[in-house]
Amino acid sequence: MSAVAPLVPRRVRGTPERAVAQRRLALLGTGTVGAAFVERYQRLQARGLDLPRAAWLANSRSVQACADGLAPALQRANAAPRREVLLQGWAEAEALHAGDIVVDATASELVADWHAEWLARGVSVVTANKLGHGSLLARSQAIVDAQCETGARYGDSATVGAGLPLLGSLRALVAGGDRIHAVEGVLSGSLAWLFDRYDGSRPFSDFVREAAAAGYTEPDPRIDLSGEDVRRKLLILARAAGLPLEASQVRVESLLPVELAGASADAADALLALLDGPLAARLREAETDGARLRFVGRFDAEGASVGLRALPAAHPLCSGRGTDNRVAVTSDRYPLQPLVIQGPGAGAEVTAAALLDDVLRIGAA
Repeated sequence: MSAVAPLVPRRVRGTPERAVAQRRLALLGTGTVGAAFVERYQRLQARGLDLPRAAWLANSRSVQACADGLAPALQRANAAPRREVLLQGWAEAEALHAGDIVVDATASELVADWHAEWLARGVSVVTANKLGHGSLLARSQAIVDAQCETGARYGDSATVGAGLPLLGSLRALVAGGDRIHAVEGVLSGSLAWLFDRYDGSRPFSDFVREAAAAGYTEPDPRIDLSGEDVRRKLLILARAAGLPLEASQVRVESLLPVELAGASADAADALLALLDGPLAARLREAETDGARLRFVGRFDAEGASVGLRALPAAHPLCSGRGTDNRVAVTSDRYPLQPLVIQGPGAGAEVTAAALLDDVLRIGAA
């Protein structure tokens, strides 16, 4: 992989921070993560934590003021009628000001496009949306540049590992002069759960439906099964490590047969059985070799890849359980025995906790 200039701040100008009591908070997204965020915000508020005042929340249906609290606003937003055209009024009509915080609990490309714009206005962004640093390199660089211009903060710990000390650790190693040689990991909580549970006793498609019902997968589980979710997370990690990868530079092995990949959302569930035969064969082959199946993302000097691998049982990535993410970092500091970070990597509650942690960190700055 050719060397290119890393994603690093070029200039920090900065703007004065506002006191927490003066900050406003806006929430975009009222699905499972957004609802979990509202619930946790209220619990922390009841415990007396100093949180920014919730000003409004929005989804694709409506924008709701929070004068009477986040929970009633959440109910109104989710009860609003569906629209043929997605609402974008939050972008300008509900203007945010320097020192405020916007929380992106969506998976929206449109909202991700606004991250750099908000930062350029001095508005901090806290996000579970992976498309900021996990998609277009130009967008990722624009986010970095906007932070440097205004000093606004970008809290993205919820985008990989659901708040595990992973992105912060990578960035701290780089800031301390360490050179990252390789990062590999089980980066999808849903795929970690699937391959931890899958033992051939039931069809793989049964486990996919179970994971979706438990809220471990994306709303469309094909995003997980395609490897696209892992590619986004790998891009976020690579860019945090100072390697500005383009999405096209990541080789992805999808688990999806062509027919299932191209099916409509309504038809996809009936076609999940197409997964069963190929994955049963992969499992038998791995068991014959004494190996375990794990869906792994990796980047190093040779390139970047995402796909299903059969790993020796003693491999560092095989010891996780359930939805655990497990990431191994090899660097100048950790050349022989990698730094391993592990913990739960899926679920609305842990994701919401990561979002609130970033809000609190920004509020305390």
